[in-house]
Amino acid sequence: MWMIRFLLFALIIFLIYSLIKYLLNPKRKLELAHEQKRFFFLDNKNNVRKNFLITYKGVLFEGEKYLGTTENAFEVVNVFIWPHRIASLNGLVREDFEFIERKVHESYPNASIDWKSPIHEFMKKNNHSKSPFRDE
Repeated sequence: MWMIRFLLFALIIFLIYSLIKYLLNPKRKLELAHEQKRFFFLDNKNNVRKNFLITYKGVLFEGEKYLGTTENAFEVVNVFIWPHRIASLNGLVREDFEFIERKVHESYPNASIDWKSPIHEFMKKNNHSKSPFRDE
């Protein structure tokens, strides 16, 4: 009888542990934020070789980090970001991409951020259209 009680107690502890682990899982938080079209930045800063994921307004972005040297240390100096699905970019504006850049700079202040196509062309084109020397 005491063996059944012990196994039942162990099962309850295991279920509670599994539930807590599930609720605190960062991938689940990313998926939830993606469904709710909120911002979420999933990154393992200790592992430079592992890409980070960002969700913003229902669009999932992936970023690749490159290690380099700064004046004082080895740090992430380049970041390339691209969307998982280009069709999901519909409705995003320049300010959205600038917001994402600011958030990445909070984690990697010495990094230059480059967007992959087609965002790269959009950001470049949008920079030229805001020129004060443009004829209207």
